[in-house]
Amino acid sequence: MQSFLKENPFSSFMASLLYTTFTVLMAILSSSIVCFAFPGFSFGWGGGAGGDGDGSFGNGQGYPGLFPEFYSFSCPQANDIVMSVLERVIAKEPRMAASLLRLHFHDCFVQGCDASVLLDDNVMFASEKNSGPNSNSIRGFEVIDEIKSKLEEACPQTVSCADILALAARGSTVLSGGPNWELPLGRRDATQASLSASNKNLPPPNSTIQNLIKLFRRQGLNEVDLVSLSGAHTIGMARCSAFKQRLYNQDGNDQPDSTLEITYSNGLKTVCPKTGGDNNISPLDFASPSTFDNTYFKLIMFGKGLLTSDQVLLAGNVEETMLLVKAYAEDYALFFDQFARSMVKMGNINPLTGYQGEVRKNCRMPN
Repeated sequence: MQSFLKENPFSSFMASLLYTTFTVLMAILSSSIVCFAFPGFSFGWGGGAGGDGDGSFGNGQGYPGLFPEFYSFSCPQANDIVMSVLERVIAKEPRMAASLLRLHFHDCFVQGCDASVLLDDNVMFASEKNSGPNSNSIRGFEVIDEIKSKLEEACPQTVSCADILALAARGSTVLSGGPNWELPLGRRDATQASLSASNKNLPPPNSTIQNLIKLFRRQGLNEVDLVSLSGAHTIGMARCSAFKQRLYNQDGNDQPDSTLEITYSNGLKTVCPKTGGDNNISPLDFASPSTFDNTYFKLIMFGKGLLTSDQVLLAGNVEETMLLVKAYAEDYALFFDQFARSMVKMGNINPLTGYQGEVRKNCRMPN
């Protein structure tokens, strides 16, 4: 070997380079200062937003640059801090779990999972909070602010707002009785928002099944993801303005939606009169509005999905979504498992990683 290296200077140089690279890499990985949160590292989780994954509850599914141990050294207490805030807030107001889960969804469908939904109006851009699907609708920003403040105290400028949204969505699901999953981390924050993309990409509550499929496919999500993620409506509330047309004028003919069960429809009319009351609220799953379970799908089976976008999963005559609604209604474990997988998949939509974006000090504004 020695004679070979003497006769091949290039080989000797390469051997030296490889040894030096290995030494430096080991030093970085063992350092508690640079650690796993070093932005240039990719540990090959692979898959991206379009992958189906292969592990139970999302294991093995990720995006280049994202991995569950991202904060293992830089902020190992990150999830504990998130959960401590969520436990107190959700115990006080169970509805907040659904609101935080929805925030993550509304973030990822616009520019990818980059916390752009949290940005306030700026001289450079209009906030996504002003879009049609978000205005006077999405909530929970103060909870994210509190989590961010506590994380900044413990680990300054380390945990991104985008990862806080992902952690809060998972924690809210778990605290409501839903599944847990291994969550790839390492997202970074956008420096601008897109009001136009928010208006364009977020599914409206009166969506047809064809429109839902189109909007989900635009994000690399399929019909399985559509139905399983819609199951997030097993918790939370909706404003009357989101479903009033189903009660009084679904097709522009002053008639209610024929797919809406009549007794349920009459009950909703007491909450949502024909005129006024647009901000009154009704549970998406009236049987167990604060418990993450599969009752949402059981209600759809009886014509008691609150939103048009809920009921069309069964009534839209798309065989795959119809079969999935029936399967999840019959088997909550199947729903839990696929929901977890689809949440990981959604959380991998076009994240900013490495040196892209930034880690905001304040989630409401760029640094």
